[in-house]
Amino acid sequence: MRWQGQQLGVDDAAALPGLERMDGLVRSVTTPEFADMTFHEVLCKSALNRVPGASAMPFDWTVNPYRGCGHQCVYCFARKTHEYLDLDYGADFDSQIVVKINVADVLRTELRRGSWAREPVMLGTNTDPYQRAEGRYRLMPDIIGALTENATPFSILTKGTLLRRDLPLLTEAAQHVRVSLAMSIAVFDDALQHAIEPGTPSAEARLETVRAATAAGFRVTVFLMPILPHLTDSIPALDDALARIRAAGAARVVYGALHLRPGAKQWFLQWLEREHPHLVSSYRGLYPGVASQAPKAYRTWLGRRMQPLLRMHRLDGWDEDDHPRGRPQPGLAARSAGQVVAPRGQGPVRTTGGTASTRPRVAPASEPTLF
Repeated sequence: MRWQGQQLGVDDAAALPGLERMDGLVRSVTTPEFADMTFHEVLCKSALNRVPGASAMPFDWTVNPYRGCGHQCVYCFARKTHEYLDLDYGADFDSQIVVKINVADVLRTELRRGSWAREPVMLGTNTDPYQRAEGRYRLMPDIIGALTENATPFSILTKGTLLRRDLPLLTEAAQHVRVSLAMSIAVFDDALQHAIEPGTPSAEARLETVRAATAAGFRVTVFLMPILPHLTDSIPALDDALARIRAAGAARVVYGALHLRPGAKQWFLQWLEREHPHLVSSYRGLYPGVASQAPKAYRTWLGRRMQPLLRMHRLDGWDEDDHPRGRPQPGLAARSAGQVVAPRGQGPVRTTGGTASTRPRVAPASEPTLF
């Protein structure tokens, strides 16, 4: 690996944040509870990651306590990032998990700097902060605490039901900073979900987590993404998904067609050849050459199929394409223009109106942010 066999103290500019020096590696761990998985415990130098200015994301800062992901989603867009560690985007991404064991302490130091402007921070847009490893390492409670103590609003996007463990802490945090929660549920057919996301909780378990978060006072967005051509885009499949999302109490839905970025594309097509060989030619037609996005015609067709179903189920919903590059996306942290964070103990305040609350604020269903 790039971060083994190096000279101590020598920076590697190609490494991921926190892994630039070999002496950041503390130990590699295998355990019977996580068969076929290795945890590489590292001491990171930085916790806050600045999103490149050219990115389409509506936020500027992320925190990633883990690299690699035990959810093993075949289509995961982050797979290629493992190559920076001289690991592969396939089985290594699923099983060689980098754990930043000091991430909360480093985050506290960074947030206490006078230059920190308390901009919103996003967790869960690279690899999942509530993947199975979190049950062992429990990094999120201290991360949540660090953000809250330093009056920094944050959002969490996850497929992990471990979120329920931290709902009391998140409810307390929402008394002082703006907290957004979103659950990703792409596949509602149990057999397909187990095949394509073998390390994730079931769709029903994630819906129960949505129910629990809703009961705690949060307005949860469900990301019905990715929608898989010829696998999950039929009217019966979409209708069933939206009915179950509505029944779970979600406030809104963000949907979008499958993206196949480098690394993920190769891994997904290998899976497709094994599991659904009759669809390979169709997918190669939809995602030819280096194309990573489904054709505009397909995405328009999908939107025309989704919108009547959303109305029928009385759900607010957006196609990810409805939000131009860099504009706020429901369920994700947004840049803090127009938002004022109140001192600790006074609750969240927004310049667009409303009063501070000692409970997580319940926003109108049409509002493009969630609490």
